[in-house]
Amino acid sequence: MESNEIPLLIGHFGVGKTDIIKEIACEVNRNLIILVLSQMEPGDLIGLPSKDKEKTVFLAPDWWPEDGNTIIFLDEINRSHRSIRNAIMQLLIDRRIHNHILPEGTWIVASMNPPDEEYDQVDLITDPAFLSRFFILEITPDINEWIEWAKLNNIPNEIIKFIEKNPEFLYSSNHVSLKATITPSPRSWHKLGNVFKNLSENEKKKYGYQIASGILGPEAAKVFVENITHSIPTARDVLIEGKIPQNLEIHKANSIILRIIDFVSNLTEEESKELINNVENISKNLLTLSKSIPKDTFFSLVRLLNELSNEPGYKGIFCDKILEKISI
Repeated sequence: MESNEIPLLIGHFGVGKTDIIKEIACEVNRNLIILVLSQMEPGDLIGLPSKDKEKTVFLAPDWWPEDGNTIIFLDEINRSHRSIRNAIMQLLIDRRIHNHILPEGTWIVASMNPPDEEYDQVDLITDPAFLSRFFILEITPDINEWIEWAKLNNIPNEIIKFIEKNPEFLYSSNHVSLKATITPSPRSWHKLGNVFKNLSENEKKKYGYQIASGILGPEAAKVFVENITHSIPTARDVLIEGKIPQNLEIHKANSIILRIIDFVSNLTEEESKELINNVENISKNLLTLSKSIPKDTFFSLVRLLNELSNEPGYKGIFCDKILEKISI
């Protein structure tokens, strides 16, 4: 929020989404405006029209912040009517509603329950254009953190002892799923950059994946965080340049193979044709790599090459030639 980006907290009921925002507001000494969107109509959100000389203007709604030292919490966004979400878009994109502009420095945050049949929802929020305005944070309770919180908040000891012995009763074990695929875009990289500017190197290592995953999606986030923390080579570095790290840890070996699998799977015909001329060098580098990683990890690549070798065109020819070389 300090980066002017908008978190969307997703979690089951009662896990503390609202309490988290209240605590943040208290810690940073900001006014908190909670808008329970499921109970609002468009007029409540955008204000009512009024006549000003020969023009119609909209009066500011009664919740409108007086200064920028404020957090606006858009609660139950998944239970709001589509007309409310359409009105929210202007607030998210332009930080204004009609002729009313948010005071400089105002923070915005939103929350919702997972989009599944457990909850009474108007319709599922899976529109990527809408979701791309946020960065997603999935909220799941941690037993030890809850026990620590319970002790600080005078929860009766018999309840704390029961949860310590029976942690499965703390919350619903159903997995939190957005039921929509988050993928990277120029906007999402810009949003991530805004957030990362305010993080220390230690915070990037500790929270980088969780933050990036909610903006870029888990796959791109994994590769990105590995790049900035472990300096793992790209598929082209390994295959063509022969840049193969020594004494690879298992997670680094898996990451390299996943990158190579993704690279080969997405080769175009033109790229495949070009790489055929470099089969000898690529095969040699793959054999070198095979000596540094677990056999089952390397065989996952071999299986892919075998499947792709049956495809028509240059990609099939390229994979077939690689298989022939590394099998000798």
